Amino acid sequence: MLEYLVRTSHLPRPLPSGRWRVTQRWNDLLYAHWPVEPAAIARLLPEGLQVDTFEGSAWLGILPFWMDRIKLRGLPSIPGARTFPELTVRTYARDQQTGVPGLWFLSLDANNLLAAAVGRAFYRLPYHWAQMSLEQRTEREFSFYSRRRFASQPVLFQARYRGLGPTPKLAENRIGTLEHFLLERHCLYSINQAGEPIRANLHHVSWPLEDAAAEIEQNDLAKAAGIHLGSHAPVLHYCRRMAVYAWPAERVRPLLVARPVAVAATPSG
Repeated sequence: MLEYLVRTSHLPRPLPSGRWRVTQRWNDLLYAHWPVEPAAIARLLPEGLQVDTFEGSAWLGILPFWMDRIKLRGLPSIPGARTFPELTVRTYARDQQTGVPGLWFLSLDANNLLAAAVGRAFYRLPYHWAQMSLEQRTEREFSFYSRRRFASQPVLFQARYRGLGPTPKLAENRIGTLEHFLLERHCLYSINQAGEPIRANLHHVSWPLEDAAAEIEQNDLAKAAGIHLGSHAPVLHYCRRMAVYAWPAERVRPLLVARPVAVAATPSG
């Protein structure tokens, strides 16, 4: 069984209290983001959350990638879930009471039914079972296909994308940039069975962000979520690897003051 370690880093981040519950690694991610009207996102958020904006726009992100190194603390590996592709649609929100920024997922598609069930059970995330494939064409070039199963109308996503290599500007990921707004998110929001917002803290360590190019041939995901993307071209980024740790979900409440600790959680092996 793989062991997961915490080691020091030059980047100071508050490490969430308690123990992480789930960890996984995301690989060969395309970040495709579109600016949208804040009102289009606001109507999809539950009471207690508000739209988070950058320069007046809300943002919708579509992320195809493949996942591995999946582990639930204290449990054996999920059968058949060693590696599989996933496709997420997300936007950005803040808790109205505390102002804490986080992720709000509009949908998540995976071709592993058991992994999707775990995501629904532990974090109340809107997972869907999908027929998916990811083909690596070159070291940084990929073809991705997804078709949602049992959907009342076809929900397809098909794209080719490639990383263009890291740059000093993106590697800095400075506060105040769009990249920092989109990627530096340390919690996800969802709702419990009573319809109340819940929050799960996140910790991630990633490879340097890169510019990307993509040809998106089919994209029904935004329409399925009730959002019109218009004619804007997406802002594109690529990341080779990202280790992600998720803490147990809890009801949204004011955060205790956290003392910054210089840490970075990375899987060994």
